[in-house]
Amino acid sequence: MRITGHLLAQVANEHGVETLAHDSTTLDPEYGTLVPLRYMNEDQHFKVISVSALCMVHYLNDSARLGWAMREAVEKHYDGKVAFLASGSLSHRFAQNGLAPEFAHKIWSPFLEQLDKQVLQMWGNREWKAFCEMLPEYASKGHGEGFMHDTAMLMGALGWTGYDGGVDMVTPYFGASGTGQLNAIFEVTPQKGEHIPAAVASSAEGYTAVSTRV
Repeated sequence: MRITGHLLAQVANEHGVETLAHDSTTLDPEYGTLVPLRYMNEDQHFKVISVSALCMVHYLNDSARLGWAMREAVEKHYDGKVAFLASGSLSHRFAQNGLAPEFAHKIWSPFLEQLDKQVLQMWGNREWKAFCEMLPEYASKGHGEGFMHDTAMLMGALGWTGYDGGVDMVTPYFGASGTGQLNAIFEVTPQKGEHIPAAVASSAEGYTAVSTRV
């Protein structure tokens, strides 16, 4: 079976994270997918599914569960190699209006720079449980892009607090327009999913599935 957006949505819904899929749309593709694939997939050899999910008003636990559901869709229904590209967050506080030139290659504040460097040290030490537990506060105090839901989805796909792999930091940590940036590759390790958090939104009182509302 080939991996499609519809298959990913089906498995995500089975995991209690309400998800829609469509293959005929006027929506613009997500730039987080477009930018790296402009250079990595210029000949369009690789098939791409763009996922736009769970931003500012949603639950990080649901994002982690969505990430795990996408992994399960691949492992249970596809025989081949798949890469997950997560585009998003270390600290993401852009430079104040008028100061962009001064901060073109700098972090906005010493606090945010030290916060990011502590996080990267945790990654290097494989302190994944502690990192996942601090992610909501890191997202808040670090001005996380989209509240770091991308990071939660990535960690969910890797096993959340049960993740035990290493990370290859491909580029040094660097600043861009005030934000903290890094390129990294995360090792995929065998996981059973027992550390993935339960779905939150779909268990709320009064919840109804979108299929009953459209």
